[in-house]
Amino acid sequence: MLIRKLTPSDAQQYRVVRLRSLREHPDAFLTTYEIESEKPIEIFQNNLRATEDKFTLGCFTDTENLAGIVTFIRETNPKIAHKANIYAMYVAPEYRKHRVGHALMTEVLQAAKACVGLERIHLTVISSNKGAKRLYESLGFVTYAAEKNAVKIEGVYLDEEFMSIQA
Repeated sequence: MLIRKLTPSDAQQYRVVRLRSLREHPDAFLTTYEIESEKPIEIFQNNLRATEDKFTLGCFTDTENLAGIVTFIRETNPKIAHKANIYAMYVAPEYRKHRVGHALMTEVLQAAKACVGLERIHLTVISSNKGAKRLYESLGFVTYAAEKNAVKIEGVYLDEEFMSIQA
């Protein structure tokens, strides 16, 4: 497996994986398949233009399939630039028993260390997503707050947990 920052040239493969994540796990993400599927490829290309403070990592198999993704975005407002967020973490089901998620998260946390002045990294997770919570806790993330009924999908409410780790 190879983990690297994605570039605009990876946009097509990223789009396929991102749409799959939204179709298979609509409860795990705040956007929807319908919204993302309408976006032109240029939006994905632009979003994959990496900087030190904003990037998406991809984990590729030996056959160059994109097995998992995770996005890191540091806050740009000077008053909160000591914080960053992790978004859109997803591993295709066929790779979940291969520690791809752990490898992606370890790599994103390592890359975050290059951000001068970064102190905290945050993420949110649906409370019922036990597998994701176990992964994040194994890396040192701690829940610092929870929101009841944070997400509503087709009349069903889901609770969300806010997790954090020192950078």
